[in-house]
Amino acid sequence: MALDSKTLFERAAESIPGGVNSPVRACRSVGCDPLFIARAAGSRMWTVEGLELIDYVMSWGPLLLGHSDAAVTQAVHAAVDRGASFGAPCRDEVLLAEAVERAMPAMDLVRMVNSGTEAAMSALRLARGFTGRDKVLKFEGCYHGHSDCFLASAGSGVATLSIPGTPGVPADFVKHTLLCPYNDLGAAQRLFEGHGRDLACVIVEPVAGNMGCVPPAEGFLQGLRALCDQYGALLVFDEVITGFRVAFGGAQARFGVTPDLTCLGKIIGGGFPVGAYGGRREVMERIAPCGDVYQAGTLSGNPVAMAAGLATLERLSGLDYGALERRTLALATELKAVFEAKGLPVRLNHTASMFTLFFTAEPVTDFESAKASNTGVYSELYRQMRLAGINLAPSGFECAFTSFAHSDEDFGRTLDAARALKL
Repeated sequence: MALDSKTLFERAAESIPGGVNSPVRACRSVGCDPLFIARAAGSRMWTVEGLELIDYVMSWGPLLLGHSDAAVTQAVHAAVDRGASFGAPCRDEVLLAEAVERAMPAMDLVRMVNSGTEAAMSALRLARGFTGRDKVLKFEGCYHGHSDCFLASAGSGVATLSIPGTPGVPADFVKHTLLCPYNDLGAAQRLFEGHGRDLACVIVEPVAGNMGCVPPAEGFLQGLRALCDQYGALLVFDEVITGFRVAFGGAQARFGVTPDLTCLGKIIGGGFPVGAYGGRREVMERIAPCGDVYQAGTLSGNPVAMAAGLATLERLSGLDYGALERRTLALATELKAVFEAKGLPVRLNHTASMFTLFFTAEPVTDFESAKASNTGVYSELYRQMRLAGINLAPSGFECAFTSFAHSDEDFGRTLDAARALKL
């Protein structure tokens, strides 16, 4: 007998904490239960009940080619036939590292890992080992994975569930994490003036994606680069979301700012569980076995994920990013107009193929202004759009993502669904 989403969620709650393996999936903040997905292709997903959804989550960003891209799927099938895991070097990890290094201006050497969380955690350890310093500066609302030092004011699921950011994390760990409002270069400068010689690194999402889409203010990233140079700290770009999405060379290419270290995530695995960190040769050569900063992973460089990532980057290298950006902005602008016509205050933030509509009258430039968005309106929007066959993120603190697989028909149906909303 086929199982529906309700039954599967009830069963999941008996064997998985909260019934999900990642908290935001539970859909609690939007007042409903999650849908269980049976399959996906292109811009669409189908639930176990057979409901068809136009997807704007795209596995939380990495599926820039859409679901089940033919070239990626073919590469994965061929890799599986050769073996799922070796625990030893393979050809495609070399080819993928080379492809990433060619695309990303700041990455001389790359170390493959298994997730964005692992990439950020490892980059921080490396920054501390290289500089001999302990403190890290992060920005309120930016999410860099769930490792201990990064959960302070982490945005994303932490904000969605309205829970403190650091239960279970010793106070001695958190005391080394300094917080600053995103886009506030003056506040960052003041922190540098007080702690600059103790700062190992500044880590930042060059376009924030975990408080919703918040682009960097003019001069913000350049100012962080100058402060790090002045005080001898490393600048770390968390490009888990922006890497290969806001430009083929990532945010560092789009904005012309060169970080010392870069963190990448699922997009370089074609949606498989993959991450990477890389940067300046002299910094990266401190990692074992070259140097004395230890980091390891049995499944790092997994042959199936490497094949998927290599096929993904090969496809992306020949696609028209500018055209997708223009189409995405046109969709987002029309959606904004639809909600304004309904009498709702709404602000649009957009970069490349990612955008967020905030239900607030004021500009959204940081975490505090993002939190002013009306989450009750967003919850109703989410529920009604889902019923109409449109899949949005089950949190107002996330981005909507388009892909090269989204069609004009998809966008037209999305706008029709928005016009029919009762908000």
